[in-house]
Amino acid sequence: MRVPAHTDQLLSSGFRYVLMIFCLFGLTGASGPSEKGSETELKVGIVQRFGEAATDQLTLQASKGDRLTLRFLGGNLKPQTLQASSVKLEVQMQSLKEPEVEERLVLGNYRSFETAEYTAQQWQAKGIEVEIAQPDRWQVWAKRTVYQTPLLRRLLLQSIQAQGETKAVYLDTRILPQKPQVSWIINGFRYNREEIDVTAGKRLITVSRGKTDQSPRIYAGKLRLQPNAYGTYTLVNQVPLETYLRGVVPHEIDSGAPYAANEAQAVLARTYALRNLRRFAADNYQLCADQQCQVYQGLTGTDKEADQAIAATRNQVLTYQNELVDALYSSTTGGVTAPFEDVWNGADRPYLKAIVDSAANIWNLSQRSLSDEANFRQFISLKQGFNETGWNSFRWRKESTLTEITEGLKRYLKRTKSSFPDFQTIQKLQILERSSAGRILKLAVQTNQGTFELYKDDIRSAFLAPRSTLFYLKPVYAADKTLKGYAFVGGGFGHGVGLSQTGAYNLAKQGWTGAQILSFYYPGTQIQPIKESLVLWKNQTPPTVAQH
Repeated sequence: MRVPAHTDQLLSSGFRYVLMIFCLFGLTGASGPSEKGSETELKVGIVQRFGEAATDQLTLQASKGDRLTLRFLGGNLKPQTLQASSVKLEVQMQSLKEPEVEERLVLGNYRSFETAEYTAQQWQAKGIEVEIAQPDRWQVWAKRTVYQTPLLRRLLLQSIQAQGETKAVYLDTRILPQKPQVSWIINGFRYNREEIDVTAGKRLITVSRGKTDQSPRIYAGKLRLQPNAYGTYTLVNQVPLETYLRGVVPHEIDSGAPYAANEAQAVLARTYALRNLRRFAADNYQLCADQQCQVYQGLTGTDKEADQAIAATRNQVLTYQNELVDALYSSTTGGVTAPFEDVWNGADRPYLKAIVDSAANIWNLSQRSLSDEANFRQFISLKQGFNETGWNSFRWRKESTLTEITEGLKRYLKRTKSSFPDFQTIQKLQILERSSAGRILKLAVQTNQGTFELYKDDIRSAFLAPRSTLFYLKPVYAADKTLKGYAFVGGGFGHGVGLSQTGAYNLAKQGWTGAQILSFYYPGTQIQPIKESLVLWKNQTPPTVAQH
C-alpha cells in the first residue's frame, strides 16, 4: 500500500505514521457483482441526487395485493422492520447548530468517466491515492479516506503546485448551514432514517417522482436508499443482470428495432455493465441509469423482441484477447466510427478503430485521410450509401450566433473551474487538428482576452450546436460583412465510438446477424460466455462473476 509520495516529503514522521494507517484501513478496490443464488446482481443508482432540492419527493408502491417490507439500517437506532402497501419519501432541510465544512481536493474535472479514469491512473502512478466522483461533471478527487484532514489536503495541494501541476487542481470548500434529511411517511407516521432497504413479496416496486409523476416506473429486485458522496442520497436498485437488460435494450436500440439489432445491443449492454462496475465506487453502487452509463428504465416499456434477444444471448459477452471489450456505442457515427483515442485520453483499444460505416466500399481512409480538411468536407457532403443514410442525425447543419457561442463557452469555463480570464467577445474559432477519422482533436477560441484551446470530447461540452465532434466550421457574416456567428456542419450524434445503433438497425434490415454486426463494428473480437477466466477490465483484480 503506497503512501502519497509528494505529501510524504512534507510530513513529519508522526504524520507519516498516521497517513500509513489511513492507507491501510481506508482503501478499497473495485467490487464485482454481488451474487444471489446463481444470478449476478447489479447495483444501479436510479435516483442519484435525491435531496438536492427541498421539493424532492418519491413514492414507492407495491403491486396490487402485495406489500412492501422496509428495514431501517444504520444510525444509533436499532434496526426496525415495517410493512406497508406504499411509502412516501420527502426531504426536509435541517438547520445545523453549527455550520459544517464540506471539502475535497479536486484533481481534475472532465466530461467523461473514461478521461477521468485515465487521469486518475496518472495520479496514482505518482503515488497519490485518488477516487472518481460525479457531483455534476466527472471529477478526480484526492481520496477522502487518505487525505482526511484540512492539513493533509493543503499539504498535498502545496506539493502538487510546487511540482508545477496547477491546471484544474483546486480545493472545493463549502460551508453548509443546513443539510437534507429524508423523511419516510409510512401508514401515517413519519420516520427519519438515512438508510433503508425496501423489498416486496412479488419483487416488483413502482417508483414515482414528485407529486404528479405521469410516468412511474416499475423495478424488479430490491431498492435501497443510501447516502452518497455529495451530501444527498441515492436510490439504488439491486437487480439481476438479465432483468436489468430488459430495462436497457429497448430503450437504447429503441422498441421496434429488427431482431438482430436487438441481439447485438443485448450482448453489448451485458458486456458494458460488467466492465463498468467500478464507475460509482465512491458512492457505493456500480452503475447509473442515464446516458452516462446506459439508459435503464426498469420493467417499464419492456419489448417482446428485445426480451427474446436477451434470452437468446443469455450469458454472452463480447471479448478481445480474453478481456471484456470497452463496449462503447452511440446513436449515429456520421459515416465513420471514431477510435477511442479520438474522443478520450487513455490506452488504445485495438478493436475500437476508424471504420467507414457502410457495407459498400464508399471511401478508403488509408488513401483519403479525413485529417485533410478538403477530404473531410467532401466526405461530409456525401449522403448516400452509408448504413445511416436517411436518419436525421446522419447529416446536420446548425447555426449559432456569437452571443450564443459566448454564453455557452462562459458556462463551460465556469463549470470546469477554468483559470482563463473572463472575456467579452469571441473573435474567431479555428480547428487546429483533426484525426484521420475526421474527429476534431483541437479547436482554438480567440477572444479579446487571448486564445484558449478545447480538446476532443470537451468540444461538445463547450458548444451547444454540434451533436458530435465530426463537423467543420463555416463563418456566418452580417450584411456589413462583420462576423455574426458560425454554422456547424457535420454528421453523427454522440461520441461515435464503436457500434452505431442506427447503422445496426439498417444492417439488421439487410439480413445481417447480431454476431456479424458486432464483428463489423468491433473487428477482432469474439463472443464468449461469462466465465471466471475472463478479465473484466485491465489494471483491476477481476471480481468473481456468477455463472448461469
